[in-house]
Amino acid sequence: MNSYKIIKYPIITEKAVRLMEYENKLIFIVNKTSTKKEVKDAVENMFKVKVKNVTTTILPDGKKKAYIKLPLETPAIDIATKLGLM
Repeated sequence: MNSYKIIKYPIITEKAVRLMEYENKLIFIVNKTSTKKEVKDAVENMFKVKVKNVTTTILPDGKKKAYIKLPLETPAIDIATKLGLM
């Protein structure tokens, strides 16, 4: 599947910024049918970074949220800056 069909859009809230700063995580809304492996591969392809871990949850409105944990040598703030979020 195309990376841009898996990753829909980033979440930028106060909590998301706090997770970026303290836990080196990014949060995205992703395609509901995509797996953690597909999300990991899509993020690695789109941003040319290694992904340490992916955690997903289904929200009450039916959307799927993915928490992307990055290794310490790749700051999440840098990716957010490339996306124009910071």
